[in-house]
Formats: sequence, C-alpha cells, structure tokens
Amino acid sequence: MPNDPPAEKLISLFHLYNQMRLEQAFLLASQLLIKYPNSGVLYNLLGGLNARNGNFDEAINNYIQALKIRPDYAEAYYNMGNAWKDKCALAEAIDNYKKAITIRPDYAAAYNNMGVTLTMLGDLEAALVCYEKSLRIAPNYTEAHYNMGNALREQENFKKAIASYKHTIKLSPEHALARNNMGVAYNSIGEFELAIQSYNGAIENRPNYAEAYYNLGNTLTNLGVLSSAIENYQKAIKIRSTYHAARIALLNAQRYTCFWSDSERTSQHILALEKTSVSVAPFNTLSLEDSPARHRRRSELYTKENIKKVAIHPFPRPAVLPARLRIGYFSADFKKHPVSYLMIKVFETHNRDSFEIFGYSLGNSINDGMRDRLVRGFDVFKEVRDLSGREIALLAQKDRIDIAIDLTGYTKQGRPTIFSNRAAPIQINYLGYPGTMGAEFIDYIIADQNLIPKNCRRFYSESPIYLPHHYQAQDDELPIAKETPSRESLGLPESAFVFCAINNSHKISPSEFDIWMRLLLRVNGSVLWLLETNIWMKSNLCREALSRGVDPDRLIFTQMCSHEKYLARFRQADLYLDTFTYNAGATASNALWSGLPVLTKLGEGYTARMAGSLLNSIGLPELITTTEFQYEEVAYKLATDPVLLPAVRRKSLLNRVSSPLFKTALFTRHLESGYSQAYHRYFEGKDPETIFVQP
Repeated sequence: MPNDPPAEKLISLFHLYNQMRLEQAFLLASQLLIKYPNSGVLYNLLGGLNARNGNFDEAINNYIQALKIRPDYAEAYYNMGNAWKDKCALAEAIDNYKKAITIRPDYAAAYNNMGVTLTMLGDLEAALVCYEKSLRIAPNYTEAHYNMGNALREQENFKKAIASYKHTIKLSPEHALARNNMGVAYNSIGEFELAIQSYNGAIENRPNYAEAYYNLGNTLTNLGVLSSAIENYQKAIKIRSTYHAARIALLNAQRYTCFWSDSERTSQHILALEKTSVSVAPFNTLSLEDSPARHRRRSELYTKENIKKVAIHPFPRPAVLPARLRIGYFSADFKKHPVSYLMIKVFETHNRDSFEIFGYSLGNSINDGMRDRLVRGFDVFKEVRDLSGREIALLAQKDRIDIAIDLTGYTKQGRPTIFSNRAAPIQINYLGYPGTMGAEFIDYIIADQNLIPKNCRRFYSESPIYLPHHYQAQDDELPIAKETPSRESLGLPESAFVFCAINNSHKISPSEFDIWMRLLLRVNGSVLWLLETNIWMKSNLCREALSRGVDPDRLIFTQMCSHEKYLARFRQADLYLDTFTYNAGATASNALWSGLPVLTKLGEGYTARMAGSLLNSIGLPELITTTEFQYEEVAYKLATDPVLLPAVRRKSLLNRVSSPLFKTALFTRHLESGYSQAYHRYFEGKDPETIFVQP
C-alpha cells in the first residue's frame, strides 16, 4: 500500500505494541505519520495505542481518520466498536461491529465482541446468536466459547454454560476465569463437589484469584464446611481488602459458628457498606442487622447488578376473566424443607373450582417421602431444574400461568431470571425469602399488618397483599410423634426449667445470648436447650457462656432428627426464647403447634417481626415484647411464677384449636382472595397496589 510505511517499519511498530512498550510505539507511530500522513494502518494503530491508555475519544478520532482514508477498513470499524464499548456507548459499539461484519462477513472477533456488548445490554438471546456465528467461523475460538458460557450462565442455563466452559478449558487449560465461572454454574445446580474442583483449578492457574476464593467459600458454606469457608473468605479479603461481598459472607459464616469476636467490626463494616454502591448477596445480611431501609437498598443494588433487564412483551389482556386462575408455585425446596412443611396443606386445599395449581421444581429431585406428597398436591408438577430461567418463564407462559409465586427468592438455588423474564402477568414474592426482592418485576409480597406495618411499606419494592390474621402458611395436620421422649433421653435435667432456643445458629447474636445467660444465672438450676448445627458453634457458645460466668454444662445441645420426633421434643421444654434480628419462623410455628409458648421481641424488618405475626394470630400478644429489658423480665416471670407459665401454656393449647393460626383451609381462602384481587386489578388495567383481604 503506497500510503503506508514499509513493511519493516510496521513490523517494528507492531513489535513494540505487542511488547506493551506503548510510549515507544506511540512515538514511532507519530513520527511515521509525519512522513506517511495518508496511512490508514498508522491511524488504526495509533487508535489502538490511545485506547490502551484509556484515551478513548482520541482513539475514536484516530479510527475515523483511518476510515476516511480506507472506507472499507473492517479492522478500524472493529476497533472503533471496542472503543465505544469501553466507553459504555453500547449502541455505537454494535453499529461499528455490524459495519465491520458487512465488509468482512467472516470476522469472528467482531461477532464475539458484538455478543459481549449485547450481553452488557441484557439481550442475551441476541448475544448467543453472535457467539454461535463466531464459532461457526472459528470453532476453536476460545473467548467465544467462554463468553457464550457467561451468557448461558446469566440466563441460568447452567448445564449448557458448563458445556461451553469445558470447551474453553479444553482449548485453554490455564483459563482461570472459565474454571471459576464453571464452578459458579455447578454450585447453582447443587453440584458442590464439582464446583469445588473447578474453583481449585482456577486458583491453581491464578493463585491470587480473589473471586475464586470467595466462590469456593460460598460452596463450602453450602456444604456446612464452615472453617474452610471462613479461611477462603479471608484469603479473598487478603488479596482484595475492599472485597465487600467476601467480607459480608465471612461475617455471615462466622455468625453460623457463633464467632462474635468481630461483632463491633461487623456493625462498622455494614455501616461503611452503605456509603458505597457495592452489591452483596442480600440474604447474607439478614441476620447481621435489623434495618429494612438498608435491606431494600442492598436488594435493589443486587438486582440491578446481577439480573439483566429483559425486554418483555406485554401479556395480552384477556377479554373475559378466566374461569379458573392458574397459579404457578416455583421453588427449589420441594422436599423435606421448612417451606414445603408449611405450604403442603395449602397446595392440597386450594379450591379446584376456581384455581388450577402448577408446581415448578427448581432443585434436585429427592425421593424423601415429602416429594411424593408434594407432587400429588399439584394439578401439574414439572421438573425444570435443567432449563434456563428464560426457558422456564416461556414454559410458564405456554402453560398460561396467571400468577407466579416465587417461593425461593434470593436463597440457595433461587432463580430470579424466571421472573425478570415474566413467567406470568402477576408475580409474587412469598415465604422462601424473608424480605423485599428490590426488583421491579415482582409485583406483590404476601404479608400481614403485623409483619409489615403501614409505616414500613416504603421499605418494600413490592405492594403488600395483607392477609387478615397472619402471613405464614401452616399445615394443621402436621404429625407429631406419638411418644414424647423423656428428658433423660434428651440429656435434660428432670426437674430444671428448660429454656429452649432450638434454631439455626446464624440467628443467634450476642444481644439475646447476654440475656439468656443472665436468665440462667437468675433462675436456679435452669438450662438452655440449643440445636447443634455445627461443632464450631457448640464450642464457641460454651466459651461465651463461661465468659459470662455460666457453667457451659448448662447449655444442652441436641442433634437433628426426623420432623415428627423434632416436634415431640418441644414438649419437654418450658419456654421458647426467640432470636431478635432474625426470628424463628417455621420453628416458632412448630413450637406453638407442639404446645410450647414462644417469647419474642419485636423489631423493624421482616425477619424481626415474623414470630410477632404468629403470636398475634394465635392470641398470645402478651408474649410479644418490644425492648430487651421487657423480653428478659417477661422470660424471668414466666420461669419463676408457678401460676403464670401454666396459664399461658393452657391458653396456647386452647388457642391452637380456636385461633386462625392453625386453620389451613381458612388461610388458603384468604390467600386465594388476595390472588383474585390482584388478578382483578390486572384485568382492569390497574397497577399493583396494597391489597387488604377481609377476614
């Protein structure tokens, strides 16, 4: 090309560029331009140098100049697309990639980078088309395989994503990013051992890979290997001191082990987090503080960063009301799980004259007895674990689901992209995730006015559907083992007052534990009965008790057992002591069902008001306190007054029969009324708003 420098000059220039000797390359290119002012190659290369230095506007001007000289210069269009992409001017980037491809239809890199840009825009379907075209041109294009895996993973099409990552690794065994992301995909479908192998492979190839250590910690937490999880979170933070998600995950894992030495630092970090726009997993903060305002903000940030906006075609509004509303329940926990224990009777008692009930199982199929009953409880039950979020949403649309209920939310194996793709005209957050989703694609949240008072509605992105008595479903035929185990067999002293706090260890904080220990000191011979969720929490709580002047032997730990036996055990306790920031939910209703009074302290957020909702419904408001002092004094009076506790216990047993709390059919009618009112608003063209279901 007569306008370009001699080949040896260009080779020298490319050599400097590829060696990242950018200053020398820039100087040489500038010198050559003086002699060869009409060289498109030089302007294109100068644009690359400016782009490498972050001078994107200068780079774009260089590419424009190159194209004035050579209008058919596909590489200049491609590079200008990259510069626009790096400037986050995504429409301009796509326009330039298209021009590059028009000139050079076999431009695999342009297809790939256009796919990356479309992924950034949230148009994953179009992005996947680009990656497929790129790979048809260049089947061994490593980055196209990797980027396709990322798009599939964002779609929650985890199995196909794993296949793409495997292609990437076959072509490039040292590809740490692919190994890490494959681990995330394996973790999402519950293949934890394979996830661990993937993360370890990523770390082997990149020893300072903070994200891989963090993700490894998450999987180990899911497996309950908390000491190793904590170690990996600490490694991630050591590599990147500002890694907020890892620090919150660390604090949450430590809370599971009842390690409280960093309690003050925990509060400080959470407050510091609010000054940033950093996304962290919302569930990890639920037990760390009671602040519904901050929880909403964190949920909104998480949704914005992790769930791509999808262009949704509006559902055609029906001309007439359906004879039967189709209700779709989506859950990863259709097995022996608290959500299923609470919901099973609701599924079974839905009015089939007015409702058709669909179940979509997002988790592993487990034949545990409960599963069979759940399948029978639905009119239609579908295993959808291996489908992407979009595919599940399209399936629900094909099934003509009117109302989609998310029973998982941001808990383990949750699939929010189902709902960002609009599985149904109306979408509701219920029960599985105790808090706001902070997502514009979730219309309602099931609640009651005790759970979400009027002055707290602003902390929820969803409109509440207020049920008249309580928010939490119950099974009023929940079986309890016929034989109550003896105190001796449970390791409990025969004549002692037994305070019970059988709950997940991450819910316990120093605040309530201080009170519990004071109660043991004030009530002679009393003991505290706890669930041993892991070996670390037992040793840590014993140490904490000793530091407060309490003999650790007065802490009695029990193990997990069958649900029927677990319910029977409650009969040997005297008083259930609730946790503060994250109340007992299913556990509180289980205790009340077994006849055990529950004492709670009312907080501000959803998780701090769950037990209060249940106690109001069963007619025991005297067991709802509002301050730590009141909580301690009521507990002390119940433990020492020979008349008071038996009276409360008799009232609890009587109210179990007469109150609304354990009337599943009544609850289901109220829930159905809420569904119907929500659908009527949609049918009439009205936006979601607060709904009050009448008793």
